[in-house]
Amino acid sequence: MHHAYNGMAATELHGVVWQKSRRSNSQGSCVEFAKLPGGNVAVRNSRHPDGPALVYTPAEIEAMLLGIKDGEFDHLTAGG
Repeated sequence: MHHAYNGMAATELHGVVWQKSRRSNSQGSCVEFAKLPGGNVAVRNSRHPDGPALVYTPAEIEAMLLGIKDGEFDHLTAGG
């Protein structure tokens, strides 16, 4: 795999396993994550699997997940 960078085509990330939440809806509106060699994490929109992937460090992903668990982003959803 070439060097992973933000905004690269997700199709360039060969051999990674994409995962989405079990809570994802059936319309395919999901965010998918893939752990990259070296530890970084790629994120893509499941509706556009060939589209851009954003790449984050483990610390950035951890901060985001902790914020989600703490409810910091609840106001961004329809129920928030």
